[in-house]
Parts: sequence; structure tokens; C-alpha cells
Amino acid sequence: MSGFLGFLFARREPVLSDAGARDAAPIAALHAASFRRGWSEEEVESMLSDHAVIAHRAMLGRALTGFVMSRSATDEAEILSIAVARRGQGRGLARQLLTLHLRRLAALGRRAVFLEVDEHNIPAIRLYQQAGFREIARRENYYPLPGGKTAAALVLRRDIA
Repeated sequence: MSGFLGFLFARREPVLSDAGARDAAPIAALHAASFRRGWSEEEVESMLSDHAVIAHRAMLGRALTGFVMSRSATDEAEILSIAVARRGQGRGLARQLLTLHLRRLAALGRRAVFLEVDEHNIPAIRLYQQAGFREIARRENYYPLPGGKTAAALVLRRDIA
């Protein structure tokens, strides 16, 4: 009996794998829950069907817990989005997804990765700094905020070659 209870209450680890078009609906739902302007299922499906887009997902059982997606051009890539569901936050899952993703991009011959992040998104900025990204530019008034305000986008870069 104690083995069964241990199984029920054990902290399961998410399984990381490639994401594909079949994941469009849950990725769109997680993106919408994570950002002010979410992507539609059609937008996500279109991106996931694009040969230049690479995506990874984290599954906890049958539920999507996180994802990361980037688009490549020649030897560079841009991270389009990374998100982790609330139930998976605080467990290092974003770091695991980002590490896996960067390894895959390096294996595909990408030499540099770029991304944009809201200047107020401190957890994401910390994640990217710890992963070796550095700020190379700033786009003022990029993200709309409630009440007609805006936030700057920090443009970050990491060499991976």
C-alpha cells in the first residue's frame, strides 16, 4: 500500500521531446495563458509546419507543461517563445527546455541565437542571463501594457558555436 501511495504522491518529472503540428492546440492555449497577446491555434500550427521552425515540449503525463520554439535562418536562430504552465513553474523546467533547445540548434549548425524579452519580465531575463545571453539592443515602446503604457523589448544574443 505504501508503494502505491508513494506512486500517487511522487513528484513526476516532465518528459522533454520535439513538438510538432499535433501540439498546436495545447501550445496555443499555453501561449495565450502566458502572454498578453496569445497566438491562435492556426498561427501555431503554421509555425510548427514551417521547416525553419524548431520546437520542443515538456509533457507531464498527457498535459503540456511547457514549450520553446525558434525559427532559423542560415546559421542564426531567433527564439520566438518559451512558456511554462503555472503548475510547472519554479522547478527549473524553462532552463531544461532552453538547454535542450540550444543543444539542438548547435547540432543543426546554428552559431548564434537571438530573442526579445519584456524589460519587466525579470524571471525570464534571469533565465536568459544564466544561459549566457547578453543584451545587444533595446527597443523602446515595443510591448503594449494596460492603460496605454508600453515596455521596452530587450534584444538578447547568445553565441552557441
